[in-house]
Amino acid sequence: MSPKKRRRSPFDDYFGSFDEEIERMREMMERMTELALSEKKDYEPFVYGFSVRTGPDGEPIMRRFGNAMDPGKGIEEGASREPMTDVIEREDNVSVTMELPGVEKEEIDLDVTSHKLTVEVDTPQRRYHKVVELPCRVDEKSVKATFKNGVLDITLSKTEESSSKRIEIG
Repeated sequence: MSPKKRRRSPFDDYFGSFDEEIERMREMMERMTELALSEKKDYEPFVYGFSVRTGPDGEPIMRRFGNAMDPGKGIEEGASREPMTDVIEREDNVSVTMELPGVEKEEIDLDVTSHKLTVEVDTPQRRYHKVVELPCRVDEKSVKATFKNGVLDITLSKTEESSSKRIEIG
């Protein structure tokens, strides 16, 4: 008698390796939990997560975030956290929103090039670091940044030119 073949679901093509990614993340979370419970050292909180959204082509886009990307190794001492980030490309601009709880506006170091946005906070209480690869070229001179209640909102106008500029947050 031959083994039963699994019937293909119509969702197999849509989700692709999504189930495999979820299983891999579950295993990573188990390893991180075991590591945290086995060691009695004082660590900063460690974060690992992901966000899923539908891309312009209708395919799911999964982004990871956190400061514990390799749970087998734990967190390096003094490691910075990766803030939760959302990037939205519109017709004529790109919007980036980041959560930076417990931070003051003056503590944020923001740098932008035509393809990349870098945000860094390095204080004794908080360390955040995030490099965002932008989905298109942007005009560094047209960047607008605001910070309120721990949320950093950045709007960048699309362009075809490239250069680099340091940004002051208003």
